[in-house]
Amino acid sequence: MREPVLRGRVAVVTGAARGVGAALARELSESGMRVALLGRERATLHAVARTLAGEAHCYAVDVTDKAGMARAAEQVADDLGQASVVVANAGIAATGPFTTADPDLWERVVNVNLLGSATTARAFLPQLTRTRGYFLQIASTAAFGAAPMMSAYCASKAGAESFAQSLRAEVAPQRIGVGIAYLHWTSTAMTQDIDENPVLVALRASQPRFAGRVHEAEQVARWLREGVERRATSVYCPPWLRLMEPLRPLFPFLVARVARRALARMDTAAIERSAGVLGTGGAADWQHGHVPPGP
Repeated sequence: MREPVLRGRVAVVTGAARGVGAALARELSESGMRVALLGRERATLHAVARTLAGEAHCYAVDVTDKAGMARAAEQVADDLGQASVVVANAGIAATGPFTTADPDLWERVVNVNLLGSATTARAFLPQLTRTRGYFLQIASTAAFGAAPMMSAYCASKAGAESFAQSLRAEVAPQRIGVGIAYLHWTSTAMTQDIDENPVLVALRASQPRFAGRVHEAEQVARWLREGVERRATSVYCPPWLRLMEPLRPLFPFLVARVARRALARMDTAAIERSAGVLGTGGAADWQHGHVPPGP
């Protein structure tokens, strides 16, 4: 039986249209929370909302839009009440060489993954202060060691981790908890080409077999929900990642060494052909450009 620590409270999940965000929204809803789903795709958000066990409201907003996020926070408070849990999950990824990458796409990845998380925190911290709530930053093992051909994603996830660590110390006097979730290979639209994209194939091939296992979004969401219940400072998805923490100082050296060997074997033409944004969500975000969501 789940502990009723979340029942009756309000949760906000960004990037809730699909993947881990949608799965976590379901987990939190089944725990008795009222859920606010935030994302750019209104119709997809509503489709997710219809699968939830309890009350849910959808807000079509770009997490990098400061004014839009401020309005969304006000609407959440009016519709559902003050947020007790906020999950900065929205994120996109792109692959390809830095030197030939579309600069706008590169910056968009950083803006969504890092600045979008900061904008989310800024918009909802007043509510978390009142509820003595919990902010969960979704990071990645990309923060452990930066892989080539994914410079924007790795930089943004490392930055998001550092942001959350700094924020944790700042808001501790207000009794706000801040957690960081480290996700490894997860089955979402972002990794739908995991067996075809040469960059993703090479990254998995360079890891031990157990580390290359792909976990379903629903399982990852269960680990995240357990972390939310515990107000955990760190959530590891999968849990064995906790054992890697003492080795983190070695990862940049190890990743660089393995990467040099892998790049020497990779087909540069295939890398160029596969370069670009990953997954349905990333493509939808990129296609939206800078146009605000419709009514």
